[in-house]
Amino acid sequence: MTVTETEVVLEAEGLTKHFPVRRGLRDLLTREHKAVHAVDDVKLTLRRGRVTALVGESGSGKSTVARLLAQLYGRTAGEIRLHGEPITVRGGRKFRAYARRVQMIFQDPFASLNPTHTVRYHLTRSLRIHGRAGDLEDNLRDLLVQVQLTPPERYLDKFPHELSGGQRQRVSIARALGADPEALLADEPVSMLDVSIRLGVLNLLRDLKERLNLAILYITHDIASARYFADETLVMYAGGMVEGGDSETVTQNPAHPYTRLLIESAPDPDRLGELSKPEDQAGGEPPSLIAPPGGCRFNPRCVHAMPKCSTDLPPRFELPVAGHWAACWLYEEGAAR
Repeated sequence: MTVTETEVVLEAEGLTKHFPVRRGLRDLLTREHKAVHAVDDVKLTLRRGRVTALVGESGSGKSTVARLLAQLYGRTAGEIRLHGEPITVRGGRKFRAYARRVQMIFQDPFASLNPTHTVRYHLTRSLRIHGRAGDLEDNLRDLLVQVQLTPPERYLDKFPHELSGGQRQRVSIARALGADPEALLADEPVSMLDVSIRLGVLNLLRDLKERLNLAILYITHDIASARYFADETLVMYAGGMVEGGDSETVTQNPAHPYTRLLIESAPDPDRLGELSKPEDQAGGEPPSLIAPPGGCRFNPRCVHAMPKCSTDLPPRFELPVAGHWAACWLYEEGAAR
């Protein structure tokens, strides 16, 4: 099959993950089985040569989605498909074959690298596990050149503590590239880095996407960087998707009240001194995911909430711009917006 920019690499349908809560004496007496509803009914598609951003505040379930897609967590329900084929991985050879095509970049590069081993060890191990150890020295140098750590000889025999945060994250990216993957799951790859070097790492990922035709899932709490870096943006709140579409449309014309709240919270020099309009303000805290509210999970904080919002879960409503949708009853036909 000819590789095109719109070729679907990885997709999830109805992806759900509930973590059981350790039962106390009261739960044993009442026979309650509590669970954290970390991810509920998530749908997303990763395509060749495109970046999809998954945006939301801490605790919204973004990282759990990445770990489900990486097969690091078993899913409670839903389906994951790689090139249209349903995936069920239980470790061993099947997991290694899947990991060769879908790699993850973790948030903290220092925690994800073994401090007792050199860069050479980390990259060599990746190449050997995934059957690319032939011409090892050339492959090692090529990986470091791809992530712009040059000359490679300067970095191969260094330990993680001898590198800066940005250099460590580039080594983590090189390790992921050692598998020659088709999809990268980047879990807040720049949030642990100094502000001055974040742009360089994002530009590196963009360059790799274009040169290697990768599908990238970019997880972030910073909706401004999603606009800069991603082709498509999906907004997640309390375990569920609330809005999605082209990044420019979602960030410039947000439809869901939660997306508007995220954008209002992002620093913007053009808005210094301005006050948010009362209709855009939202108070309160994110809900408990052990006992989430009924209907739309944002309804306890939403100033536009209607009685229906607390009882019925809104479906995805298609908006005028093609591909733009919002799971909000404000967009039901006939609703007063």
